[in-house]
Amino acid sequence: MATKRSITITVNGQQHQSEIEPRMLLVHYLREILDLTGTHIGCNTSQCGACVVLLNGEAVKACTVLAMQAHGCEITTIEGLAPAGELHPIQTGFWEKHGLQCGFCTPGMIMSSYQLLKDNPHPTEDEICKGLEGNICRCTGYQNIVRAVQDAAEHMSTETSIPVSTQN
Repeated sequence: MATKRSITITVNGQQHQSEIEPRMLLVHYLREILDLTGTHIGCNTSQCGACVVLLNGEAVKACTVLAMQAHGCEITTIEGLAPAGELHPIQTGFWEKHGLQCGFCTPGMIMSSYQLLKDNPHPTEDEICKGLEGNICRCTGYQNIVRAVQDAAEHMSTETSIPVSTQN
């Protein structure tokens, strides 16, 4: 049995201090310790992208990061994109443009889309496909996902910044 270690992580604007085993993955910490189940566990091999979260503002696959590595960092999960129950424009785009079916890949797709639109507020269709290539959807043909990202980019172009919740 490994010796537990203390970590402090800010998740969706709320600071959490926990005792964990050093080998615990960030995705398991979020789901099992913090009960934030929007981040999905898909493949455990970093192939599917269902576990994408923002680590200090950058998209990472939470199945490839140890929770210990996130000590002192800020994490944003899919739950953190909807302040006060208002959907983020990317979430709205996925809803309105039917960019989801079973919904399993959706949190990772949305978080990857967030990173894409942060880096490139007006991506072309090819740039959207390239930006989401680390995410796998087994249900859609990706066309509606691309439309959802295009819709979000259009709606967000009138905003000055991409809003992220500071509360859980």
